[in-house]
Amino acid sequence: MVVKTVELKHENGLHARAAALFVRCANKHKSEITLTAHGESVNGKSIIGIMSLGVKCNESIEISAQGVDEKEAIDNLSKLVENNFIDV
Repeated sequence: MVVKTVELKHENGLHARAAALFVRCANKHKSEITLTAHGESVNGKSIIGIMSLGVKCNESIEISAQGVDEKEAIDNLSKLVENNFIDV
C-alpha cells in the first residue's frame, strides 16, 4: 500500500469537475484507491463518495492505493491535485 497526503489549493476545493477528473484518473488504474479527509474514507473511484467529503481549499486529503500499479496511481493522482486538477 502506498499513501500520500496532499493539500488542495484549488479555490473551489474538491468540487464536481475536480471530483470527476479525480475519478477519471483513478479509474485508469487497477489498484484500489481510497481518499480520506475529515476522518472519513471513501472509494477514490466514486464521484459521489468524493463529493460527500466536502473538501475545501487549503484542506488536506490522504490518497492511498493498493494493488499492482499503486505507486503509479499515487503519483498520477497527487500530481492532478497538486496541479489544481489540470489533467496531466
